[in-house]
Amino acid sequence: MTMTLTEPAAAPGSPPAPPPALTATVRRARDVAAWWRRLGPRVRGEALARWAGVLGRRSPEITAVMRLEGGKSDADATIELLVAVEHLRWAAANAGRVLRDRRVPGTWLLPELRAGLGWQPYGVVGVIGPWNFPVLTPLGSIGSALAAGNAVVFKPSEHSAEVGRLLAETCAEAMRGAPLVQVVGGGAEVGEALVTSGVDKIAFTGSPATAAKVLAAAAPSLTPVAVEAGGKDPAIVLPGADVEAAAASVLWGAMFNSGQTCIGIERAYVCDDVYDPFVRALVVKAARLTVGRDGDLGPMTVPAQLEVVRAHIADALDRGARAVVGGLEAVDPPYVAPTVLIDVPPEALVLREETFGPVLPVVRAADAGDAVARAESSGYGLGAAVYGPPGEARAVAARLSCGMVAVNASLGFAAQPWLPFGGRGRSGSGRMHGEAGLREFALPKSVVARRGRHPLELTTYERGRYALPFAETVLRKVYGGRG
Repeated sequence: MTMTLTEPAAAPGSPPAPPPALTATVRRARDVAAWWRRLGPRVRGEALARWAGVLGRRSPEITAVMRLEGGKSDADATIELLVAVEHLRWAAANAGRVLRDRRVPGTWLLPELRAGLGWQPYGVVGVIGPWNFPVLTPLGSIGSALAAGNAVVFKPSEHSAEVGRLLAETCAEAMRGAPLVQVVGGGAEVGEALVTSGVDKIAFTGSPATAAKVLAAAAPSLTPVAVEAGGKDPAIVLPGADVEAAAASVLWGAMFNSGQTCIGIERAYVCDDVYDPFVRALVVKAARLTVGRDGDLGPMTVPAQLEVVRAHIADALDRGARAVVGGLEAVDPPYVAPTVLIDVPPEALVLREETFGPVLPVVRAADAGDAVARAESSGYGLGAAVYGPPGEARAVAARLSCGMVAVNASLGFAAQPWLPFGGRGRSGSGRMHGEAGLREFALPKSVVARRGRHPLELTTYERGRYALPFAETVLRKVYGGRG
C-alpha cells in the first residue's frame, strides 16, 4: 500500500517541522515500541541483560573510541563503561518488580471498589546525550526507558557520535536486530527537531541554558522533559575530618575526567580548624598528577571549554585569588593541568558558574554553619560531599538542598544502581537510575473495579436511604472530631 503524507502548514511562531527522515525514524520507533511492550518484563529483562553482556565483551573497542573521541584516560573510560553496564544490568533485573501491576489499599468509604496500580510505557523516548560521559549518562536514560517498555531515538553529542553509533549497534546485536535504539546525528538543530518530532518524552542532559531551550521547544506540545542540567557541587570539610583521606577524595572528585563532570566537586569549603593542613595535603597530591594521553588527566574534549576554564582562572586571579597549584599556565591546549586556588572571593566566576575543568577553589569557612551557608549560595542543587566524623557529617549532609550527597566520599552515588540520580534548581528535574529512574519512563495507571454492591454505596443516585446520613455523620463526628 502506498501512502502519501501531506504536512500541515506550521502555525505562526511554531517551531519548524522536523525533517522527514526524523519523522520516519520516530514512526519506526513507535512500531517497534508496540512489539517490545508486548514481550513483557521478563523477556525484556533477558534482552537487556544480553546487551550488558555485549557491552562487556566489546569493552576494549568501546573504551578505545571513548578515548579517541573524548580524550579520556584509560582509567576514566573503563570506570565509565563499567558503571554504565552495572546500571543496565540493574534495570534489566528489577524493572519487572518495580513496574508490576499491584493491588493497593482501598477505602472503607467505597468498599465495593477494588483498587489497583499499574505502569505503562510512554511509547517513544527521545534521549539527548552529552559529550563528557557519552556512555554512562545516556545509557542511564536509555536503559531505564527500554526496561520500562519504550523504544528510544537517541541524539548523541556531535563530539561523541561514534560512541553513540556503537551503543545503538551493540543494542541491535543483543536484540537480534530489532531497532530499539535508533541514532540521529547532528548538532543543536537536530536536538531541537527531536524535541518537536512527536516523541512521547524527552530525556536531556546539558547546560541550564540549553535545558531552557529544550523546555521551551517542548512546551507547545506539552511533551514531558526530564532534565539533568549540570551542577556546581560543593565539598565541605569539617573539624575532625581525616585530612589526608578528605584531600585525596576531594581531589579525585574535582579532577576525574579532567574536571568535565556534572557531579564533579567544583568548590571546597573547609572549616578553619582543618583548613591549613587540608590545603597542604591537597597541594602535595595535586602536584603528583600527570597530564597527557597516558596521564591521570587527558585532553579537554571540546576546545571552547578551554576558554571557559582560562576565563575562570583569570577572573579569580584578578580578584585576588592565589594559585597554589597550576594557574593560567596550566591551560596548555588541548590540556589543562590541575589548578588549586585559595583566597577566592565569593563573587569570582569560579565559585558561581560551572567551570567544567580541573580547577578547584578552596575557601576557608569559620565553622560548619558558615560552610553550609556558602555551599547553599549557588542556584544549583545536584550533588555534594561532606567530610568529617560520621555523625556530624551526616547531620550536615541532611541540611544541604541537593539531590545527592556523599559522606566521606565523592561521586559515589552515581555508581549505585539502586539510587536515583538527579537534582533541583538550576540542576534540573527528573531522575535517572534506580526505581525512580524506571518510573521516570513509565506512566502510573490507576484502576478500580467493582466487586459487588454495597448497602451504603455513595456513587449512584439509587443509593439506599441511610447512605448519605451515614456519610454526613462520619464527616461531622469522626473527621470533625480530629485535628
